Amino acid sequence: MLFSRSTSPSRVFVLQEDNRFGSRKTRASESPLEIPFSWKDGTEPQRALGRISGSISTGRFRLLSLILLSVLLLFLGRSVQLQVVRGASYQALSQENRYSTQWLIPPRGVIVDRQGETLSWNQSIFVLTMDPVALPETEQERSDLFLKVASLTGLQITDLDLLFSSASSSQTPLTVMEDVPYETALRLSTQLTLLPGFSLNTKSIRRYDSSIPSLSQVLGYTGSMNEDEYAELKSSGYRLSDDIGKAGVEKTYEGILRGEPGARISEVNARGEEVSVVSQTQPQEAGTMTLSIDAAFQKFAEQKLTETLQRVGASRGSIVALEPQTGAVRALVSLPTFDSNEFVGGISQDRYNTLLSDPNQPLFPRAIAGEFPSGSIFKPYVAYAALTEGIVQEHTSFLSTGGVRIGQWFFPDWKAGGHGVTDVRKAIAQSVNTYFYIVGGGLDDVTGLGVERISDYAEKFGFGSPTGIDIPGEADGFLPSKEWKQEVKGERWYVGDTYHYAIGQGDFLTTPLQMAVAVSAIGNGGLMCTPSVVESVDGLGASQIGHEPCRPLDQLNVQALELVREGMRETVTAGSARSLSLLTQAVAGKTGTAQTPGDRPYHSWFTGFGPYDDPTLTLVVLIEEGGESTDAAVPLARELFTWWFDNNP
Repeated sequence: MLFSRSTSPSRVFVLQEDNRFGSRKTRASESPLEIPFSWKDGTEPQRALGRISGSISTGRFRLLSLILLSVLLLFLGRSVQLQVVRGASYQALSQENRYSTQWLIPPRGVIVDRQGETLSWNQSIFVLTMDPVALPETEQERSDLFLKVASLTGLQITDLDLLFSSASSSQTPLTVMEDVPYETALRLSTQLTLLPGFSLNTKSIRRYDSSIPSLSQVLGYTGSMNEDEYAELKSSGYRLSDDIGKAGVEKTYEGILRGEPGARISEVNARGEEVSVVSQTQPQEAGTMTLSIDAAFQKFAEQKLTETLQRVGASRGSIVALEPQTGAVRALVSLPTFDSNEFVGGISQDRYNTLLSDPNQPLFPRAIAGEFPSGSIFKPYVAYAALTEGIVQEHTSFLSTGGVRIGQWFFPDWKAGGHGVTDVRKAIAQSVNTYFYIVGGGLDDVTGLGVERISDYAEKFGFGSPTGIDIPGEADGFLPSKEWKQEVKGERWYVGDTYHYAIGQGDFLTTPLQMAVAVSAIGNGGLMCTPSVVESVDGLGASQIGHEPCRPLDQLNVQALELVREGMRETVTAGSARSLSLLTQAVAGKTGTAQTPGDRPYHSWFTGFGPYDDPTLTLVVLIEEGGESTDAAVPLARELFTWWFDNNP
């Protein structure tokens, strides 16, 4: 661009292009003197500028206006979205950033037995936690911090890096180290102000009475939450670092044992530092939980079952002892077992694999989850059904000559040559198969119960469904049917199947606990009671902890039930459990040897109750593959009854 100026420069105007708007403007460069000048063609500067600006086309001006309007509308729309549409959510987020809620977790409730002996308690430990949000932002600062923490604790820097990288988005503190040794905790406490994001706290962990390992199946244990459990429970005040009940009573009564958490709400600054306390609610500790279990009896039963298993060469067994009038569990033993303390703070993978791979399944609660053929201990319920249905009367008798033949099939008695003339009492007392073949499946002019009615009455006594005990893992047993056999095995139901069913063999399965509930109904005069291991919790009523009242047996036939009771009493006085007649109190019972697959020994069963007139104890004993009941289950039952009567006069 050409221009002229005077020979004595004082103030120079230079035209400079502005690429943003396509116009030209002047920029002044000042000097001490002001000397006017003109363009070479003589035009005044103002007129020249007007000529230049007028050179912008109308199209370009409209485009420029459209762009400016679009930008304005974009900013206006974004402002409306932030302030109106999403204003509430951003305000809530701002409030979350402004206020911090700290849950105050009370000590877990203590568990005692019915005599007040402590079975599960709390022990305080030091816990080192890390809050990812409060850590330094730069990688170098974090590395320096992790190095310092590692030198104080003995941890590896890589462990801290891995924990941070795996949960850097977590909004709750993460556990770095549990059960910090006292000396380490002392060193950390003096350096905490130099360790941003790290905190040293105390925490209560569970301890269990290791002197009675079989109680582990009852008490269960606590453990760290997984992500799914945390997602479900965080709204109830749980932190990811909290322990929860994982099995047994600890799991069932988690909400009660935990107590009511408190909350401390504080105002924090942008760095997460507490400025003031807004409000604080104190936590409420759980009351002491009392079990119906008698720990001394449980320990004795565990010891005697162990000795019996060793004596008969077996490795698995269970004992169920109930208070027949209420369903309160006095002892619940499954062997082999484990120690709950191994799971506190996390069990090692090697140890856990060892427990899982053990063929005797120590983690399996066989007293409530094991399903077994019952053998002859099922016969009293078939007798009750036959009496109630009018198939037999009190004095109806059949001749036992050693078994029953149907075509080419022979169904034997256990006693060669048979038992002679047999009525219902003798059939129960001496476990006469022939009697139950006839009343179950029929013979000649006697129409038996049939599979449907046997199952109907079995259901009345609780077979085929869980009892509802207040610990998890219960099985439901199994009641066979014609439809089931046709669908699963592709075979029709034969009368021989009914014969086997009537003596507790074939496809019928029960748990030891189901059998204990059923025999309690015989002992107590016809009440069906839901078993429970928790007796009470301080400050809570029976309904608040889920206790259900006992209910009468459906369409109870009192006379038939009394005849069954008399038959079970005769089992002790003149039948297969005569060794129990030497006890200080009169008892009733039923023995059973149940066949197992292959050539393995029979399961050895005993079930009974006592004292006979007013029973305080129902007892079920199972020695898996223990052989004859008179050699295994009955002698053990005698020792258990003896202890109970001596300690509960």
